[in-house]
Amino acid sequence: MNWSIPCAYNNVQKRSFHVTGMKRLRALAKALGFRAGTFDVRSNCGGIAVSGEVTLHHERLYVQISQPCTGADSGILIRICQGRRDYTGGRNHFAPLSLLDDIETLADRCRSVLQQGG
Repeated sequence: MNWSIPCAYNNVQKRSFHVTGMKRLRALAKALGFRAGTFDVRSNCGGIAVSGEVTLHHERLYVQISQPCTGADSGILIRICQGRRDYTGGRNHFAPLSLLDDIETLADRCRSVLQQGG
């Protein structure tokens, strides 16, 4: 998957971004050892001019992917949370979308955020 091809105004790319993103976030949940029922993976396609976002929301961790409109290589947002109704959580940590192609490294990054407590 080429994560840098813009999704804005490109329905084919946006669909691929969301389908592949959901698969990768499910793989991340598995790599982190999250039990079924303790997390959700959801997709919000947004409007035509944006990528929208795909979210992994666990009891303690919130990971969201999108293509930043600034063009910055910071499309993965990672933060701790206090349950699946906490949408603001702890401090934001960012990582490049390319880490979705290296789930173990992304899982290590998430574990580090969890260990730091924010």
